[in-house]
Amino acid sequence: MFEPAFGTSSKPETLRFGSTASSGTISSGTFVMGSSSAPSSETKSARKTEKTAQPQISPLDFMPLLENQWRNMDWSEEAKETLMESVRSFKPASESVTEARVLLIGPVGAGKSSFISSVQSVFSGRVINRAMVGSSSSTSFTKKLRSFRIRGAGEAADEPTALVLCDVMGVGEGETTGLTLHDALSVIKGHAPEGHQFSPEQPVAADTVGYVKKPSAEDKVHCVVFVVDASKVASYAKSFGTTFQQLREHISNLGVHQVALLTHVDQVCKTTGSDISQVYRSLTVQQTMLKAGALLGMATSYIVPVKNYSSELDLDPNKDLLLLKAVDHILQYVNLYFQDNSD
Repeated sequence: MFEPAFGTSSKPETLRFGSTASSGTISSGTFVMGSSSAPSSETKSARKTEKTAQPQISPLDFMPLLENQWRNMDWSEEAKETLMESVRSFKPASESVTEARVLLIGPVGAGKSSFISSVQSVFSGRVINRAMVGSSSSTSFTKKLRSFRIRGAGEAADEPTALVLCDVMGVGEGETTGLTLHDALSVIKGHAPEGHQFSPEQPVAADTVGYVKKPSAEDKVHCVVFVVDASKVASYAKSFGTTFQQLREHISNLGVHQVALLTHVDQVCKTTGSDISQVYRSLTVQQTMLKAGALLGMATSYIVPVKNYSSELDLDPNKDLLLLKAVDHILQYVNLYFQDNSD
């Protein structure tokens, strides 16, 4: 059984976050012109009431938009159709593999399952939720390894593409919750069976039901996508960064390329929240991406922002474009995997 050297303990180590720091609020001071004498008790009470009634406004709401996009992005309908056709026609550059398997890894509530459902929605032409999504940010709704074939190829648009997105248990904050390093690497190596129920107390092993003893190239993961929440990047504990950078090192040793998705970008920039096409003019989103890169130990050129479908009932062309651009970005690194491992 594979046992990564990730500490001195014989028990597979749990990937986890440290305690999340509580975010403080910043309120502006009150400047009063007039006498320098101490205010009366009535004045103090009035000011206290006024201060309490004022809404708490984040400084990020006042960040100006850049004159030009800091990353080139074509928002036209033609660009959307080109990206959709690129995904539909994608074929792995390997004679032994017919599908590209992409694994999404991230903290609980970051948006892994939502991203899968959102991509499926784009190709279905309507908002759907095939990858079940939870509402809790503290416990992982996904407990099993599930693979989703993105459909949208062929004249009837109901044939599966060559892209398979794999969903796993989220990374938790406690020692007994969340995906373990051992199980994450077992999935990437192709040992974990489809539908495997993850449990820190019962790691994937040779006696696991359905265990794949000799994985084929088709069983393995060909690209790993880290998913982080833009609205929580600044509050993730330092242990989160340490854990994920160590995980990235193990994945790199397997020869698997990695990229990242920055989700919930609409929650860190007011303008982007109302118009997602402004995402690459937002200085706030750009700075958040830099923080995400530092957290993951990853250059920002590997990271792309997305806005998943959540409460919407109808598709939005600009959200579709960001999602398709993310898929195209992922497939570039899938191709690199097959180039690196060509016969």
